Amino acid sequence: QVQLVESGGGLVQAGGSLRLSCAASGSDFSINAMGWHRQAPGKQRELVATITSGGSTNYADSVKGRFTISRNNAKNTVYLQMNSLKPEDTSVYYCVAVAASPTTGWKPYNCWGRGTQVTVSS
Repeated sequence: QVQLVESGGGLVQAGGSLRLSCAASGSDFSINAMGWHRQAPGKQRELVATITSGGSTNYADSVKGRFTISRNNAKNTVYLQMNSLKPEDTSVYYCVAVAASPTTGWKPYNCWGRGTQVTVSS
């Protein structure tokens, strides 16, 4: 069973920066693509950024030029550097990984973290 644990959320003023981290742990598993989604109160969860195992990235238009996703494959960790934060970035940020393990017969599935709160004050 793969577990994802996020860290790095908090309260920051508009224009500030935060760096989120998400580490995958477990025994005998593989990770392919990883990414971040977010969900604000009363809104649907939306994709923020994704990164493949080869390093190809994709961003939501709302964060392009401000957020950078990266990963350390050796540590099964994904990061989200968030700069020039805006109040509208306030959300719970969730890490997601396409994982596979013997418990799923090595069939890929989406594994989610519990989320970390990011609050941007104006």
